[in-house]
Formats: sequence, C-alpha cells, structure tokens
Amino acid sequence: MPKSKRNRPVTLSKTKKKGREHKEAIVNAIRDAAEKYNSVYVFAFENMRNLKFKEFREQLKSTSRFFLGSNKVMQVSLGRSAADEITPGIHKVSKLLRGDTGICFTNLQKEEVERLFNEYEEYDFARTGSMATEKVELKEGHLEQFTHEMEPFLRKQGMPVRLNKGNVELVSDFIVCEEGKPLSPESARILRLLGIKMATFRLHLIARWNPEELELYVGRPDDSDVETA
Repeated sequence: MPKSKRNRPVTLSKTKKKGREHKEAIVNAIRDAAEKYNSVYVFAFENMRNLKFKEFREQLKSTSRFFLGSNKVMQVSLGRSAADEITPGIHKVSKLLRGDTGICFTNLQKEEVERLFNEYEEYDFARTGSMATEKVELKEGHLEQFTHEMEPFLRKQGMPVRLNKGNVELVSDFIVCEEGKPLSPESARILRLLGIKMATFRLHLIARWNPEELELYVGRPDDSDVETA
C-alpha cells in the first residue's frame, strides 16, 4: 500500500488513562496493518460466537489481521474523510463501518478470501431473545432424554412434568418455542438440554478495498454515498 500517514496525532474521546491507552493501541495496530497488508475487507457478522471467531482468526493469522470492536475507533484509525485518511482512498472503508461489522487486513488472494468467508458457518445453541427458527413441541408422555434428577429443574422452566416410577413424564403437550418468535430464557435452556441448535454464526463480506479500487459485495440503502471509484 502507499506510504501511510499513521504518525498523525489522533484525538479520541475523553476517557480514563487505561481506556485511552487501549484505544490508542488499537489505532496504532490498525495503522500498522494498513501498511503491512495489501487489501482490507469489511465484513458483517450475525450470531457472533467469540470462541468460534477466535478459531477462524487463528486459522488465518499468518496472512491476515482482524479487528472488531468500536466502529468509531476503527473509523478514526483509518480516517473519516479524504482530509484525515491515513492512505489515499481508505476513508471509503470507514463509511461502511456501521452496526455489527469488522475489518480484515490480508495478503490473501481475493478468490481465497471470498471462499473462506462464504463457506464459513458454525451452528450453536440460540440465546435468550433470538428468534426461533422452528416450532418445537414435546408430546405428553415419558421423556426418556431426561433423568429423574432433572425433574425439579424442568419444572422451574415451566414444563408440566412429574416423576412416574423414577421416569420423567410430561403430563400434557408442551410447546418449547414457536417459529419466528423470540426465545425466553426458559426456552433457550430447554433447547440446549434437547441438543437443538438454532443459531448460525456467519460472516458476510461487505466490501474489498485496495489502493486501486473499492468493490462492494453487499449494497445497503445507506451506502449510496460511498464512492467505488
């Protein structure tokens, strides 16, 4: 990439010394990455799982560097306009940092990055407030997947259960969750006990930038002010 203007002083919001030092460290790390890597990708994520993302990041650490966190800090690091950008044209990336987004600096070929992001998908248990992807209903009768020790816990989750000769028995049909409705804390716990995973952690490419061009992968209504040339 062209010579960076990373040594320009940056004014961050007033914070305690430790917080300010942490932000400044992120700013410097992003500016170092802008010099070291050939391209930068903006990506969005859904159902973030920190451990899974750490594994994905470790897989690419020899060729790439990822940053997530405060969009504002990342924008300041890159520059929000042509007047304060650290590298000509890179302020266009800042305009795309909104919502659940991150940036990936990399030396990998475009095709390889696209393949890695498009193929990445990890399933996990849904959390409270997530939308149920299907209706789950338990029928009246013996619940062989649960041991007798779990009966008190199941009752606390609102399930109409009892012990019958040492077996957990559902005394009436019970709807755990409805498709398209948010999960309650109790529903999320029951789904975990049932081993039903409704959350999918995905990464979506939004744009690719290098000194020659900005390529948008996903057009959003508020991206109309982003120049690609």
